[in-house]
Amino acid sequence: MSNKSYLSVYAKSFSWAGYFLPKETFEKCSSLYDFCRIADNIADDNEEIENKIKKFVQFENDFNQKNFENPIIKNMWGLIEEFNISSKIVQDLLIGIKSDIKDKVRLNSKKDLLVYSFRVAGTVGLMMAKILKVDKKSSLRSAIDLGIAMQLTNISRDVIEDSKNNRFYINENFEEISSTINLADTFYENSFYSIKDIPISFRFSILVARRVYRKIGYKILDKKNFENYQNSGKIYVSNAEKILETFLSIFDLIKLSLSYKRDNQIQHDHFLINEEINLDERI
Repeated sequence: MSNKSYLSVYAKSFSWAGYFLPKETFEKCSSLYDFCRIADNIADDNEEIENKIKKFVQFENDFNQKNFENPIIKNMWGLIEEFNISSKIVQDLLIGIKSDIKDKVRLNSKKDLLVYSFRVAGTVGLMMAKILKVDKKSSLRSAIDLGIAMQLTNISRDVIEDSKNNRFYINENFEEISSTINLADTFYENSFYSIKDIPISFRFSILVARRVYRKIGYKILDKKNFENYQNSGKIYVSNAEKILETFLSIFDLIKLSLSYKRDNQIQHDHFLINEEINLDERI
């Protein structure tokens, strides 16, 4: 796709936050995002299910067999080796994306929702943290929380669009959408104090991404009811709002530097996920 990364085209909020990262680190984060986006695009393409499964299995096999003729896979293996990323995390991600390749997707419980959110986004938060040189276990758990929070925000925002594609991660009513945003908020809160353990040159970028994405949830809650939500189209954060949230992130940075709360005192809501996935093995 020419010289543009998938990050700059598909993930405007992340791309905005990426301006505050050193160039070399941003490129590594882009390589991770490119890998995730390629896999995701296979699941989201408007094709027959059988074709999508075939393409996805091919992509999985190319990854497992280290087919370095594909530069996306070559770059991903480069990250895995450089930052000691467990292949189990990548397998979790691929299992999560593959679970969307069905005629109909329906999650039936909070556990289903959190396990799915870990697989498709908590894994990305965890890998991103490793690229940002975070190594404390409690801080890596917080990185998982930020990924899950962002995924819950996505799910809350895309209920109408997902239902058109026969995907029902949550029920189509405003009460459940609001409840999912409130659940996301718990995970956003749990992600905050560990940002102190990210090297200073990367810290501000993560605070900006966290604020901008969280803003989407607040904008959804402002809709008050399902009819307004339905009539809004895709809810996003405008450039003017991004500038404001970026400015407010300066106060987050100050709050973080003055904080004495220890990240190992945070009660991470990982019990339901751990019933199915051993997070300690991933971290």
